Amino acid sequence: MWAYLIKNGNLMRYTDDGEPSGTSGIPVLDVIRKGGFTDAVIVVTRYFGGTLLGTGGLVRAYSAAAKAAVDDAGLASFVWFDELCVKVDYQTYQKLKNYLRHPDVIVDDTQFTDAVEVSVAILEDSSEAVCKEISEMSAGRAVITKKGRRLDQKKTEISD
Repeated sequence: MWAYLIKNGNLMRYTDDGEPSGTSGIPVLDVIRKGGFTDAVIVVTRYFGGTLLGTGGLVRAYSAAAKAAVDDAGLASFVWFDELCVKVDYQTYQKLKNYLRHPDVIVDDTQFTDAVEVSVAILEDSSEAVCKEISEMSAGRAVITKKGRRLDQKKTEISD
């Protein structure tokens, strides 16, 4: 059976897939809703239990399985990133490489030619500050070109 919730709760579906009505899909959907997240699907497969569990036991089993899956998976938030190309000389590259370990930066690609070109995605909210720091770190020698923007995930922890 499965349950999903997408588009901030505007679309939600579930199935009991042959289980007694309300004993599997709704409890799993409730785990998603009570978790306060969206754009998620949970699939639960039951191999044994059925009538031995009773309807209350099924609700508890499906709820517990869904909650355990959410706890193990964690949450990912999708946020806007600026996509940039940072071009530096080889002497500056080591400083840049160390700096790009910044938590708001994703390094996509590095090209080594007559200079070093690093394609990065920087969290949009901190993009200006990070670019300023790169410029200062390189003594103004870094050439920073904005290529676009994208949605990407920023991993977050689940709070109970």
